[in-house]
Amino acid sequence: MVQERTVPPVGDEPAGGDGGVPEAGGPVDEGSGGSPRRAALARAVAAVAGGALLYLAFPPLGLWFLAPAGAALVILALYGARPRRAAWLGLLTASAFLLPGLRWVSPIGVDAWLGLVAIESLFYAAWAAATAAVVRLPLWPLWTSALWVAMEWARGEIPFGGFPWVRVAFSQGESVFTPYAALGGAPLVSFAVVFCGALLALAAVRVLRPARAEGAGPAVAEGAGPAVPSPGGAPRRWSRALVLPLAGALAVPLGAFAVPRPGDEGRSVTIGVVQGNVPGRGMYPLGDEPAVVLRNHTGKLHEMARAVREGKLPRPDIVVLPENSTDIDPYRSATARQEIDAAVKDIGVPVLVGAVVAIGDSHRATRSLVWDPVTGPGAYYDKQQLVPFGEYTPLKDLVLALFERANLVGRQSLAGTRDGDLRMGPVTVGAINCYEVAYDDVVRGTARTGASPLVVQTNNATYALTNLPPQQLAMSQLRAVEHNRAVVTSAITGISASVTPEGRVTWQTRELVPDMAVLEVQVRTASTVATRVGALPEWALILMGTFALGAVPARRNRRPARLVDHNDDQQVGDA
Repeated sequence: MVQERTVPPVGDEPAGGDGGVPEAGGPVDEGSGGSPRRAALARAVAAVAGGALLYLAFPPLGLWFLAPAGAALVILALYGARPRRAAWLGLLTASAFLLPGLRWVSPIGVDAWLGLVAIESLFYAAWAAATAAVVRLPLWPLWTSALWVAMEWARGEIPFGGFPWVRVAFSQGESVFTPYAALGGAPLVSFAVVFCGALLALAAVRVLRPARAEGAGPAVAEGAGPAVPSPGGAPRRWSRALVLPLAGALAVPLGAFAVPRPGDEGRSVTIGVVQGNVPGRGMYPLGDEPAVVLRNHTGKLHEMARAVREGKLPRPDIVVLPENSTDIDPYRSATARQEIDAAVKDIGVPVLVGAVVAIGDSHRATRSLVWDPVTGPGAYYDKQQLVPFGEYTPLKDLVLALFERANLVGRQSLAGTRDGDLRMGPVTVGAINCYEVAYDDVVRGTARTGASPLVVQTNNATYALTNLPPQQLAMSQLRAVEHNRAVVTSAITGISASVTPEGRVTWQTRELVPDMAVLEVQVRTASTVATRVGALPEWALILMGTFALGAVPARRNRRPARLVDHNDDQQVGDA
């Protein structure tokens, strides 16, 4: 039987309500059987719970499977809310997620930590407001997830070069979603996780909406309350409504197994890794005595050389020291130069030294420097993506006037201008410097040179025993899969590690202890789809979300739609 009735435009809220969408899938608002206050509280709880689950998905806990559930809860909180309220819910989500997720910033200062969280939370508020708008459209799980990618892109660009930490993809260092990195990089992994969550949210929307049983007739349209469904109607309706979103939510992670991956090429290189440790902690990790950090690392290099001579360790082809493994500029200090040279000659192979070197009288560079046992210092890579307020000071005059702590930056760093491919012995390694591992374009640019393996030199001494080192290791895992490259991390205080091209950690150190190892690492040069296509998938997703958001006003201005058959499985606002 066909019956016509007039309903509001798709996804529009009833007049006077703040989320009482006729098919409300989020917490029930006024007009849906619950009080507005209880509905607002339910939304807030869902937003906070979703943010907390997103945090738990990240290392050190690494409960990656909670990320889709967290996204689902957040989207449910937003479903049916007006954009202004949604923005506040986005701030709640960001607070529950970022306050613990970025807790590692607090050694710099509680004000720095809270300030960073406040700035980053604005992006989540904007995403939430946009999501509240696009859930009015058909296929809204796609648009919501694409907008998440756009939000993470914006976070990685502004302000001051962006801050792409705690992207959802970085919770998936080794999970069922990780293979998507080889197809579309970190943006596609984030999209897949959030899309899976959005499909779960869609299933919940269909379960939680007021019953719209066959034969409900005008009573529903007139707001007289939902009709009681026939005994067998509800299960049939729910099964039809749930099968597609739940099947989709299952298909998303399963689809990752179909992503093409290059295979083993049968080549390897033997790499020595040194973790020398530092005497200080917090904002003064290098201690007060000059050259002690340099001695810690050259001492371990001599120790490695002795172990090789005694047959306790295999002879490496190359050795990697961490970022800032010398606290004295070897170009300007004859003592530092002699000490490094003696240690490199002792091990007898090229060594990648991490140094901060002076550029002129007022600048510096964070440098990965190839030191040859015969010819000494040679080719180098200067860090391209600098840490604002750590390696340089944006708005320098203003910031220095307001914050005395900003003087600790000292000389302003200059960014490098070339990719990190450096020839060392039998291989060309791809040098990535610490903070840069979070930036898609820096890692991709070096991988595109053909360099293999990738080598991440890092100094996490200020943030030792926080959640930063395990978060950074998860990034290395994702990069390994994204570019089909083994990744070796040498950290000054830990976590030093070796990651296979499949993203599996085969060796890692504890933190705040001197350590070393000689590792056999795969050498692969075949490129993944993600390496070749670069940022195209990200931009496609960004444009997709942007066009969907632009379609919302046009959809809202359409004349009221007519449902000609409310037995149809198509539901208002559903995919």
